[in-house]
Amino acid sequence: MTPRSAPDRLLSVLAAFDHEHPALSLTDISRRAGLSLSTAHRLVGALTQWGALERDGSGVYHVGLRLWELAALAPRGLALRQVALPYLEDLYEATHENVQLAVGDGTEVVYIEWLSGRSAVDVHIRVGARWPLHATGVGLALLAHDDPGFQEEYCAGPLASFTPYTITEPARLRRVLAEVRRTGVAVSSRQVTEDALSVAAPVRDADGRVVAAVSVVVPQRGAQVPVLAPAVRIAARGISRGLGWRP
Repeated sequence: MTPRSAPDRLLSVLAAFDHEHPALSLTDISRRAGLSLSTAHRLVGALTQWGALERDGSGVYHVGLRLWELAALAPRGLALRQVALPYLEDLYEATHENVQLAVGDGTEVVYIEWLSGRSAVDVHIRVGARWPLHATGVGLALLAHDDPGFQEEYCAGPLASFTPYTITEPARLRRVLAEVRRTGVAVSSRQVTEDALSVAAPVRDADGRVVAAVSVVVPQRGAQVPVLAPAVRIAARGISRGLGWRP
């Protein structure tokens, strides 16, 4: 077995944390990172001293604010959110439903902003959450405008299924992506939960590249896509203009 490098061991400590495991003991970190307890103790100590991790009064570790400061420098993170927020707020005021902003990361979509009201449909989404591209409206909007070679590789599967309505057939996914390019919006119905439908549109940067997607998520029953689609397109176009895009 090839010995793990120091950077690999350090990153494995950070990777031990996720949305299901936001707080971990030293023993938990050691087990999830695949490290000996002594190695985990040494690396956790260094990360805590630097501010990447924080230790609470009970001895449990959490991700530290120093990492948030670094993440805020990502061009597809805080900077994009700042440009997008006024348009997301307008979309929320127009619908009073869940409004989301997401970017692509490999075969997944990552949510970087989310606005929701008390009466909006419940969704399994939070800032930082990840889902496969084919299972969400924002993911379909991103995938439809990605490199054709990557699209074909992705469509070839395997395609994870979450409900009986999740797209799992390559031919169907190709047809859906073609429709997204034709209409300018992506519609994802009951793919993650059987009670929700999302309508999404792509966001472009100054060079015209699709760098993000915005969506509104509503109850599937009674959803009026022809009413929602123009509002989502307007929000996406506004964010795109804010990023310097000129049609």
